[in-house]
Amino acid sequence: MKYDQTLFLADDWKDYALLDSGDGMKLERFGSQTVVRPDPQAFWRPQKPVKTWKADAWFDAKAGDDERGQWRKLNPKAPDHWPVEWHGLTFNARRTPFRHLGVFQEHSVHWAFAIEQLKAAGRPAKVLNLFGYTGMMSLACAQAGAEVVHLDASPKSNGFGKENQSLSGLDDRTIRWIADDAMKFVAREGRRGNKYDAIILDPPKFGRGTNGETWKFEEDLPALLDAIVPLLVDEPLFVILTAYAVRLSHIALAQALGDRLEPFGGRIEMGEMAIPEQKSGRMLPTAICARWRAD
Repeated sequence: MKYDQTLFLADDWKDYALLDSGDGMKLERFGSQTVVRPDPQAFWRPQKPVKTWKADAWFDAKAGDDERGQWRKLNPKAPDHWPVEWHGLTFNARRTPFRHLGVFQEHSVHWAFAIEQLKAAGRPAKVLNLFGYTGMMSLACAQAGAEVVHLDASPKSNGFGKENQSLSGLDDRTIRWIADDAMKFVAREGRRGNKYDAIILDPPKFGRGTNGETWKFEEDLPALLDAIVPLLVDEPLFVILTAYAVRLSHIALAQALGDRLEPFGGRIEMGEMAIPEQKSGRMLPTAICARWRAD
């Protein structure tokens, strides 16, 4: 197995921009709206003092928890959800109680990669997108001509994904939206003998399945990686694995993936995912990832 280290920089946006960051906060533009959210990695100095930032909404986190809190709407005319576009795909941005806005914009580096790989394959492809959230990766794969199975434990997220499918003009593409526990679904797919040309995994640090099943990244990821290998066709195209807020190196992530995919040969790209900041040249790190592809 060949390993390459790289920086996965999400620098292909027109409808999104990181305008400023620092002092544990970030100022961003999503389409027509600007928002301020906490980010513990932004512990440098901002370009301009945070108190001078202008935004349509500001997320106030609960003490000791930058994920939970509530939004202060500073522009009363700003809608609660609004369209944002990436290379012909459209999703509705919306303010959630967990500071998120319906997309993880740093994943655009993987959307673009998946589209490139699927178009270059020259064959029909079937893709499994696990922990798929509101579906931008699923839409990117469907746009590239793949048949997609999208799985997320949240029926609400899947509903937003279907909405984004319609907004993107992809209602004629094959995407199965499934609300289920990832481990149980993968085990059933293995028993059924179903195969996929590509698999994407974006598991949380901690999560719950549809029937209260618990997911703990460090404990459960090895079993999930073991379980996806039998789901791959003899000549798969790619596997993408991302991780947030875990005490692991991207090297550990890559080697855990490489262990399972060694029989397929190919190479693994590994590294940090980041978002470039306008004007300053700085980068805001967001996650780690490992990405396997055939040679």
